[in-house]
Amino acid sequence: MVIVGLLLSTLPVYAENFTVQGDMDAVIRYEMRHSITAGESMTKLMLSFVIPKSFESPTYKQQITDFKITFAPEPEETTAITDARGNQTVSATWMRVPQTIDALVSFDARTSIGLTSFEAGAPFPPAAVPGDLKVYLADSSQVQTNDPAIRELALKLTRDVKTQFDAVQRIVTWVVDHVRYVNPPDQYDALFALQSGTGNCQNYSHLTAALLRHVGIPVRIVNGVTLNQPFDLAWEKGTLTFKMGQGRHSWVEIWFPDLGWVPYDPQNMQFFVSSRFVRIEVGVDNQETKNDGLVRWIQRAGAVRRPTLQENIGAQLISDSSKVKARRENYGPKNLLLSPDVQAQFKRIEMPPPPPPPVVMDPEKKKVLCYVVPFVYGNLTFPENVDFAFPRVTRASGKNAFEMSRNFLVETAEYVTTNATQYAQVVEFQKPVRLDSVSLALHKFGGEGWLWVDILKDDAGKPGEPLWTTRMVNLDDLSGKPGYRWERFAFADKERPVLMPGAYWIALGFSGTPIVNWFYTYGKPVGPVYGTRYKGVFEEDWSGALSYEFNYKVVGKTVK
Repeated sequence: MVIVGLLLSTLPVYAENFTVQGDMDAVIRYEMRHSITAGESMTKLMLSFVIPKSFESPTYKQQITDFKITFAPEPEETTAITDARGNQTVSATWMRVPQTIDALVSFDARTSIGLTSFEAGAPFPPAAVPGDLKVYLADSSQVQTNDPAIRELALKLTRDVKTQFDAVQRIVTWVVDHVRYVNPPDQYDALFALQSGTGNCQNYSHLTAALLRHVGIPVRIVNGVTLNQPFDLAWEKGTLTFKMGQGRHSWVEIWFPDLGWVPYDPQNMQFFVSSRFVRIEVGVDNQETKNDGLVRWIQRAGAVRRPTLQENIGAQLISDSSKVKARRENYGPKNLLLSPDVQAQFKRIEMPPPPPPPVVMDPEKKKVLCYVVPFVYGNLTFPENVDFAFPRVTRASGKNAFEMSRNFLVETAEYVTTNATQYAQVVEFQKPVRLDSVSLALHKFGGEGWLWVDILKDDAGKPGEPLWTTRMVNLDDLSGKPGYRWERFAFADKERPVLMPGAYWIALGFSGTPIVNWFYTYGKPVGPVYGTRYKGVFEEDWSGALSYEFNYKVVGKTVK
C-alpha cells in the first residue's frame, strides 16, 4: 500500500504487511470425479453441480471454457436452473437408483492476476447501496452481523474512518491477527470465530462478512477450489513461498462503489486472490452456497446403510507464469497479509509491542535444575486419521431425506522426503526443557528406509548446525492406513537433550527411499512468520520461507 493520507506514529518493525506487484497467469485443466455407492432402500437420488462463470475484477480475472458433465449411468432426468445469486446449477436425478454412479465435471480455467498500483477512493460511511446488493448486507445463521458483539467490534474498528478501503483493511487486518486456523472447527459461523479465536476458511469468510456488513459494506461468500501448486514471492531477504491444499476453499468478494466486486482471502490476501484459485459459486453464506457437488436422496423408513461418496479433485497446470515481487512494510498485522499497491487514505494499523525475548540462561545451570513438570508444546491441532477421499458428513433434510454437501476439509501437506529440498520448523522455548521426544504429523505413502529428527541450532533466525538427533525409526513401523497421525521420535534415555530458553529448529532426516508427507496448518498458529524454512540440499542458506507451519509436538519435562 502507498500511504497518501493520514499517518500515525512509528510502528514496530515486526509488522508483516507485504506490498506485492507483478502478474500471474495460469491455464488450469480442472476435473472433479464423484464415485457414489448407493445406500439401502433408496427411492430417489439427486446429484448437483454448479457451472462456474467467467469473472473479472480489478485484480483477478477468470475465463471458463470447455465445461462438461458426464454421468454413468445416465440419469433419468437432468435440469438446469439459475438461482437468485446468478449461480447456474445442473441437477441429475435417478428414481431407479443404480448400485454405483460416477460423475465427472471438467473445464478449463484461465486465471489472470494483475497487481499494479490503483486508487480506491470510495468514502466511508458508504453511500446508499443498490437494491440488488442489499441481500449481501443481511444477517444470517452463519453471518450474525446484527449480534451485539459483532456490532461492538465493527464500530470500534471503523471509528473515525474516512474511506471504505480504510474500513476494509482495518477489519481484514484484525481478522488476520485474531483468528487461528484450525480444521475442522466445532462450528463454522462468524460468532464462533469471534468468541473462540479459531476457525477454518468458512469462519474467516463469515466473520469478515459479518463485521463489514454491519457497517454497510456488501460482502458475498465465494466457494471454489484451490490448487496445491506453490507460488513464490521474491523479496529483499529471499523467497516467500505460498501453498494451499488442493480442494474446496471459501473466501469473500467485497463491493466497492468505484471498483465493483473485489476478491479477498481473509486468511492472508487482501484485494486479490492468486492464480491458484478457481471461483465456482457465490451466496450470502456457506449454508446457501452448497450446491456444487451436493448429494441428496430419499430412502425408505428403517433403512440403515447410506451411500458413500468419494470425491477426487484434480487440477493440472497447462501453462503457468508468475512474476511477482514483494516489499515488506513497517506497518500492518503481525501475521502475514499480502496486498497490491492501493492508493487510498487510510491509517496505519498500530500493533502492540512484541513480547520480550526469552531470558538466555547459563547452560551450566542446567545441571542444578530439577525437571519435574510435564511439558507438551507445539502446533498440536490437525485432523488425525481422516481419510481425505471420504470426508463428508450425512445430514437429515426431512422425513427419510438426507444430504451430503461439499466439505472444506482439505489435505495440507508437504512431501518432505525428497533429495532436492530440506525443510525445518522452528520451536521456541520460554523455559528450560529436557526433551523426551519430538512427534511430527506424518503420513507414509510407501518406500523403504529410516526416519529421524535433528535438532538444529538457531542462526540469526535460520537453521544452524546440528545439536542432537533422535533414535532412528524404520519406515516399516509407520502405518500406511489413510490419514495423518503423530509419529514419535524419541531420544535415548542417556542422551535426552536439555534446551535452554530460546529458538531451535527441528528437521526430518531420512535414508533410503521413503515417501512421507508432513501435515501443515495455514498461517502461523504457534511460531513466528518466518519459522518454517526450506533450501536446496546443495545450498547453504535457508533463504526460503514458507507461509504455513508444520504440525509438531515436543514432549519432555520443564522446571517449576
